Amino acid sequence: MAADKNKPEILATEVVAQSRLFKIESLDLRFSNGVERTYERMKPSGRHAVLVVPVTAEGDLLLIREYSAGTERYELGFPKGLVDHGELPSEAANRELKEEIGFGARQLQPMKEVVLAPSYFSSKMTLFLAQELYPEQLEGDEPEPLEVVRWPVNQAEELISHLDFAEARSITALFLALKHLSK
Repeated sequence: MAADKNKPEILATEVVAQSRLFKIESLDLRFSNGVERTYERMKPSGRHAVLVVPVTAEGDLLLIREYSAGTERYELGFPKGLVDHGELPSEAANRELKEEIGFGARQLQPMKEVVLAPSYFSSKMTLFLAQELYPEQLEGDEPEPLEVVRWPVNQAEELISHLDFAEARSITALFLALKHLSK
């Protein structure tokens, strides 16, 4: 199996660029066959994230529409955010729900832990399915109010085709949620 392979030896690491949010690290590696290469990655922060697929008792998905600086447009996706220090992923998921859509969840089911781009990032995100929702609002850190969009679960195929629903993590979470809901 690939997991049993010898990992490359890290010869050196150096922060080559940084901003207020990110540090880019250069890694000099030596592979088991003697080949040496330099890779760049986002320096690991050690913080994990969560993304939550909330489903109402009526069978609606609750999504948010928020501005994304990377694409320079408003994107449709599921509530998400970082896990605070000392917080469990399930606690972060419920907090993000309350901050972003004004609901908590009595039932939170972890579906999968994913990595966005393992060649460049080490940060992990736990995808949750949230059910048995109840109204509760917490103050979030968003710069403007988020638009909450209800979307019937039975029209998920149309959601996948929607131009504004393009984030890979949200699409992955939707497929996993549909699989869990069909059981």
